[in-house]
Amino acid sequence: MLLPLIGLILGIIIGLIYPIYIPVYYAPYVSIAVLAALDSVFGGIKAVGENNFDIYIFITGFFTNALLAGFLAYLGDRLGIPIYLAAIFVFGVRIFQNLAIIRREFLDKFFKNQK
Repeated sequence: MLLPLIGLILGIIIGLIYPIYIPVYYAPYVSIAVLAALDSVFGGIKAVGENNFDIYIFITGFFTNALLAGFLAYLGDRLGIPIYLAAIFVFGVRIFQNLAIIRREFLDKFFKNQK
Protein backbone atom coordinates (compact mmCIF):
# COMPACT_ATOMS: atom_id res chain seq x y z
CA MET A 1 0.00 0.00 0.00
CA LEU A 2 2.94 2.26 0.57
CA LEU A 3 4.39 2.34 -2.96
CA PRO A 4 1.33 3.72 -4.82
CA LEU A 5 0.69 6.20 -2.02
CA ILE A 6 4.31 7.41 -2.11
CA GLY A 7 4.06 7.79 -5.89
CA LEU A 8 0.84 9.80 -5.57
CA ILE A 9 2.30 12.10 -2.92
CA LEU A 10 5.53 12.51 -4.87
CA GLY A 11 3.57 13.36 -8.02
CA ILE A 12 1.51 15.98 -6.18
CA ILE A 13 4.64 17.57 -4.69
CA ILE A 14 6.41 17.68 -8.07
CA GLY A 15 3.27 19.12 -9.66
CA LEU A 16 3.12 21.87 -7.05
CA ILE A 17 6.80 22.74 -7.37
CA TYR A 18 6.96 22.58 -11.18
CA PRO A 19 3.51 23.48 -12.50
CA ILE A 20 2.77 22.54 -16.07
CA TYR A 21 0.47 24.78 -18.04
CA ILE A 22 -1.72 22.93 -20.49
CA PRO A 23 -3.39 24.78 -23.37
CA VAL A 24 -7.16 24.97 -23.12
CA TYR A 25 -7.49 22.93 -26.30
CA TYR A 26 -5.83 19.89 -24.66
CA ALA A 27 -7.55 20.24 -21.28
CA PRO A 28 -10.35 17.69 -21.96
CA TYR A 29 -7.83 15.05 -23.06
CA VAL A 30 -5.50 15.62 -20.15
CA SER A 31 -8.31 15.69 -17.60
CA ILE A 32 -9.69 12.33 -18.72
CA ALA A 33 -6.17 10.88 -18.77
CA VAL A 34 -5.62 12.11 -15.19
CA LEU A 35 -8.91 10.52 -14.13
CA ALA A 36 -7.81 7.23 -15.68
CA ALA A 37 -4.44 7.47 -13.94
CA LEU A 38 -6.17 8.10 -10.60
CA ASP A 39 -8.26 5.00 -11.21
CA SER A 40 -5.03 3.03 -11.57
CA VAL A 41 -3.59 4.54 -8.39
CA PHE A 42 -6.66 3.64 -6.33
CA GLY A 43 -6.67 0.19 -7.93
CA GLY A 44 -3.02 -0.22 -6.89
CA ILE A 45 -3.78 0.82 -3.32
CA LYS A 46 -6.65 -1.66 -3.24
CA ALA A 47 -4.40 -4.42 -4.61
CA VAL A 48 -1.82 -3.75 -1.92
CA GLY A 49 -4.52 -4.05 0.73
CA GLU A 50 -5.52 -7.40 -0.73
CA ASN A 51 -1.85 -8.56 -0.93
CA ASN A 52 -2.25 -8.82 -4.69
CA PHE A 53 -0.08 -5.91 -5.89
CA ASP A 54 2.17 -6.38 -8.93
CA ILE A 55 4.28 -3.40 -9.95
CA TYR A 56 4.32 -4.42 -13.63
CA ILE A 57 0.54 -4.65 -13.78
CA PHE A 58 0.27 -1.32 -11.99
CA ILE A 59 2.67 0.54 -14.29
CA THR A 60 1.28 -0.91 -17.53
CA GLY A 61 -2.29 -0.32 -16.35
CA PHE A 62 -1.46 3.24 -15.35
CA PHE A 63 -0.12 4.23 -18.76
CA THR A 64 -2.51 2.07 -20.79
CA ASN A 65 -5.59 3.48 -19.04
CA ALA A 66 -4.36 7.07 -19.39
CA LEU A 67 -3.46 6.70 -23.06
CA LEU A 68 -6.67 4.87 -23.93
CA ALA A 69 -8.82 7.43 -22.14
CA GLY A 70 -7.03 10.30 -23.86
CA PHE A 71 -7.36 8.58 -27.23
CA LEU A 72 -11.09 7.94 -26.71
CA ALA A 73 -11.62 11.59 -25.82
CA TYR A 74 -9.71 12.61 -28.97
CA LEU A 75 -11.60 10.14 -31.15
CA GLY A 76 -14.93 11.29 -29.77
CA ASP A 77 -13.95 14.89 -30.41
CA ARG A 78 -13.05 14.10 -34.02
CA LEU A 79 -16.33 12.20 -34.54
CA GLY A 80 -18.42 14.83 -32.79
CA ILE A 81 -19.58 12.28 -30.19
CA PRO A 82 -18.90 12.87 -26.49
CA ILE A 83 -17.26 9.47 -25.87
CA TYR A 84 -15.28 11.00 -23.01
CA LEU A 85 -18.49 11.00 -20.94
CA ALA A 86 -18.48 7.20 -20.93
CA ALA A 87 -14.87 7.17 -19.77
CA ILE A 88 -15.65 9.70 -17.03
CA PHE A 89 -18.53 7.54 -15.84
CA VAL A 90 -16.56 4.28 -15.88
CA PHE A 91 -13.44 5.64 -14.23
CA GLY A 92 -15.48 7.63 -11.71
CA VAL A 93 -17.45 4.56 -10.66
CA ARG A 94 -14.28 2.48 -10.39
CA ILE A 95 -12.53 5.12 -8.30
CA PHE A 96 -15.41 5.26 -5.83
CA GLN A 97 -15.68 1.46 -5.69
CA ASN A 98 -11.95 1.12 -5.01
CA LEU A 99 -12.10 3.88 -2.43
CA ALA A 100 -14.98 2.11 -0.65
CA ILE A 101 -13.00 -1.14 -0.55
CA ILE A 102 -9.88 0.65 0.71
CA ARG A 103 -11.93 2.38 3.40
CA ARG A 104 -13.51 -0.90 4.56
CA GLU A 105 -10.13 -2.64 4.72
CA PHE A 106 -8.61 0.25 6.63
CA LEU A 107 -11.48 0.33 9.13
CA ASP A 108 -11.34 -3.46 9.57
CA LYS A 109 -7.61 -3.32 10.32
CA PHE A 110 -8.03 -0.30 12.59
CA PHE A 111 -10.78 -1.87 14.70
CA LYS A 112 -9.03 -5.25 14.84
CA ASN A 113 -5.95 -3.54 16.30
CA GLN A 114 -8.04 -1.77 18.94
CA LYS A 115 -9.64 -4.99 20.23
